[in-house]
Amino acid sequence: MKKSSPYVMTSRQINIPYLLKIGEGKIAKIGKYLFDKDMTGIALFWGEGMEKMLGGRLKRGLDEHGIEILSEDTVSSIAVEDITAAAFSLPAGVKAVVGVGGGKVLDFAKYTSYLLRLPYISVPTSMSNDGFCSPTSSLTAGGARKTVKSAIPYGVVIDLDVIAGCPKSFLYSGVGDMIAKVSALWDWKAAFNRGYERFNDFASMMSYNSLDLLFLRHSSDPASPRFQRSLATSLLYSGIAMEIAGTSRPASGSEHLISHALDELAQKPKMHGLQVGTAAYLCAMLQENPETGGVRDILTATGFFDFVAADPFDKTEFIKAIELAPTIKDDYYTVLSEPESLGRAVRLLEEDEILRRLVK
Repeated sequence: MKKSSPYVMTSRQINIPYLLKIGEGKIAKIGKYLFDKDMTGIALFWGEGMEKMLGGRLKRGLDEHGIEILSEDTVSSIAVEDITAAAFSLPAGVKAVVGVGGGKVLDFAKYTSYLLRLPYISVPTSMSNDGFCSPTSSLTAGGARKTVKSAIPYGVVIDLDVIAGCPKSFLYSGVGDMIAKVSALWDWKAAFNRGYERFNDFASMMSYNSLDLLFLRHSSDPASPRFQRSLATSLLYSGIAMEIAGTSRPASGSEHLISHALDELAQKPKMHGLQVGTAAYLCAMLQENPETGGVRDILTATGFFDFVAADPFDKTEFIKAIELAPTIKDDYYTVLSEPESLGRAVRLLEEDEILRRLVK
């Protein structure tokens, strides 16, 4: 594993969203927000089913403010080749790219805007993970899933009326993706202490504070409007922490490696946040992380454990994923890099009362 000098100073631009709107009825106001920024011609990308659900509200607002849709499409592919072809076929006059929906369309629109150096407006319709405000896109290249560099959104618009209508699985997925910061930050600091990574104290603090905002100050009920607003804000902060750090380390570690492995080998992978939340609890114990008790309490209080236990993971697949996880990324230290971790993890799956409910 390659060593990294912690003392090298680097100079780079850090971008943060200029437009941030979180609240009720925001879909109908997107036209005004675009008009205020002189983004009068847009390329509009929808997730599957989203145009039928939200198109009327959004387009009325666009019409009222003279915003012209120069290109419109529903996204079904996240292949780099398809995105590149779509991006360079957009008509002249497009001043911004708008993506409305879940992870697939948001990553498609984000990468399109990155290729064309255009502002990107992210309009997530669920709070299942922090990808809606991250500086990367999860795409496919040659049939394999890859995380590629993109640009953090110019704007993020979150309509809490839409979020409130999401299935519970999306909210619990968001809870899981947030709690993953605990194990991810431990892995990052451990990698730094071993000389494999640089560490950014401010990005780390911001990631920790996003957890505090969600879990220490508000209701633990994912159905609560206050919780949903805090979840949206916390996930947004997590994306910005990655931009500040110049790496996904503030939000992604050993638990994400297990999730990526499950995506590759599970017969029916579960939602990203459900996978990383479960893996984060396991990895926190492997790390002997001082926050393990807090992770357990939060995932119990929110109902996350009960939700996952209703449709548990396959134990054979989960163990194979733990074994595969350290090979997912080259030169990437986590607790799973330690040779005894697999054996310890298997014992925890057999001995921990909660894990026995989640992984069968």
